[in-house]
Amino acid sequence: MLYPSIDKLTEKVDSKYVLVTVAAKRARQLRENNNVQVEKPKSKKFVGLALEEIINDQLIYIEGDSRQ
Repeated sequence: MLYPSIDKLTEKVDSKYVLVTVAAKRARQLRENNNVQVEKPKSKKFVGLALEEIINDQLIYIEGDSRQ
């Protein structure tokens, strides 16, 4: 089973498209800065880390806010 689950992630973000966009943007930021907010990450890849931040409410998407 994959962590975090897509069902749980779509509860945090309105659509799968927005989820992919936010996770990709955060993964780029992590690649450049490496400032992970998750204490004990399960993933070693940037996209996985971004998804873990979303599921743990450490990365919050605000609808209509392009600064995320």
